[in-house]
Amino acid sequence: MTTVALATNGILTGGELPREHVSSIWDLASELKRGYQPFARRLAGKSAVMLFEKPSLRTRVSFEIGIAKLGGYGLFFDHAFERIGERETVHDYARNLERWADVIIARTYSHMVLEQLAQYSRVPVVNALSDDFHPCQAFADLFTLREKLGGLEGRRLAYIGDGNNVCNSLILLGSIVGLRLTVVSPSGFEPPARVLESAREASVISGATLDIASDPGAVAGHDAIYTDAWTSMGQEHEWQLRKQKFNDYQVNAELMDRATTNGTAPLFMHCLPAHRGEEVTDEVIDSPNSIVFDQAENRMHAQNALLMHLLPAGAA
Repeated sequence: MTTVALATNGILTGGELPREHVSSIWDLASELKRGYQPFARRLAGKSAVMLFEKPSLRTRVSFEIGIAKLGGYGLFFDHAFERIGERETVHDYARNLERWADVIIARTYSHMVLEQLAQYSRVPVVNALSDDFHPCQAFADLFTLREKLGGLEGRRLAYIGDGNNVCNSLILLGSIVGLRLTVVSPSGFEPPARVLESAREASVISGATLDIASDPGAVAGHDAIYTDAWTSMGQEHEWQLRKQKFNDYQVNAELMDRATTNGTAPLFMHCLPAHRGEEVTDEVIDSPNSIVFDQAENRMHAQNALLMHLLPAGAA
């Protein structure tokens, strides 16, 4: 059985852990995927409170069912109509929750709210998505890619589209594990400079590479092509502008052909939900090379491995 070193600080961006911890977490996720029976009491006596400001399918279901499979208890709080910090300060909210829960899982608009929860809470805080980062998605995505390719070191992933929260966490985590990542975005929609700077610092140690491009042709020669919605939650007012800017960045059969190397077509990845006919065509997302539902399945296994990393074992 894989053992993972204990961490207590939480996961906010995807760039917190050293490479050996990430590898151990993925090894553990593989064990969990093979069967939960040996781990059925791993979180016995542990409780997680889930604070969600944004809608969710994969994140909520995978956390709730996953925690139950490990013998823990998850309590869901719907914050869609009352943002965290409105009724009482984030400081007071965190100081209350830490008295009852063993981990706080939060899905927020403002990343600062997550940082404040982590600052004031004595229990770990897990980012289940914020406007800036989506580490749970990145852990599941790169675990899935490792599973499909047999490893990540030296492998090439092209992310095409908006330099958004998913892209940011993929960059940070990929730079830790030695991935060769190309981000292809229209001018003005690249990932933030602070994320790129952090990733390049980590890449010096891991041997990862990070390239930023604006030409969709830069996807050529990659093992996998990843895209996401052009308009994230909270950006709906920008839809017309973004549709115009990203029109040439659709992942379709032609773009996948440009990425094909020596007759080998790349894998296709998407965090979902997909806007079919916008960032990706049906032909691509429903193709045999699409691994989007493997990514969705692996959310539960990767997240459970992260929780086991953050929390000491419960009762036997």
